[in-house]
Amino acid sequence: MENEFITKKIGIFVIIKNTLNINKMKHIVLSILMVGLMVSSCKESNESKKELAAYETFGNEIIADDALPASRMAEHYKNMSIGDSVNSKMVATVKEVCKSKGCWMKLDLEDGNQVMVKFKDYGFFVPKDIEGKEVIINGKAFVNEVSVDEQRHYAEDAGKSQEEIAAITEVKKTFSFEADGVLLKQ
Repeated sequence: MENEFITKKIGIFVIIKNTLNINKMKHIVLSILMVGLMVSSCKESNESKKELAAYETFGNEIIADDALPASRMAEHYKNMSIGDSVNSKMVATVKEVCKSKGCWMKLDLEDGNQVMVKFKDYGFFVPKDIEGKEVIINGKAFVNEVSVDEQRHYAEDAGKSQEEIAAITEVKKTFSFEADGVLLKQ
């Protein structure tokens, strides 16, 4: 009987010891997972910071993800009528900028057309020396008609000659964009 009692005690001790070892293993595995998650989240955070560092922001802070290429946006514009609008984000190359304040810019749609970009509520401007640089814009794309006077005003802002300004004599259908945020690639 005494042998049975000792055997049961040893059996219980072994079970308790094994349970403790399993708990230690759980703690070790959980600790390793936590360290891995922390390293992973730090890496993602650094990548986000690097992405933001690759761009200078104007207006609302936006992200570069999901921006349509200019050629794809050109297809959307071709299917729009005067008065139509759509919220969108696009990436394109700057062709022209207002030389007075940087209060508007024209972007290349890669199909021979350009989009006239103004900034929401006249709330921000872009640098005046960014022709040829890539930008990502977020906001509202629309098609409208621009009066002769407004076209002449933009031509004057762009530094066009008096002859070029005087040659503007007709209302023009224009692809337009009201940007609430701009990323300028560094």
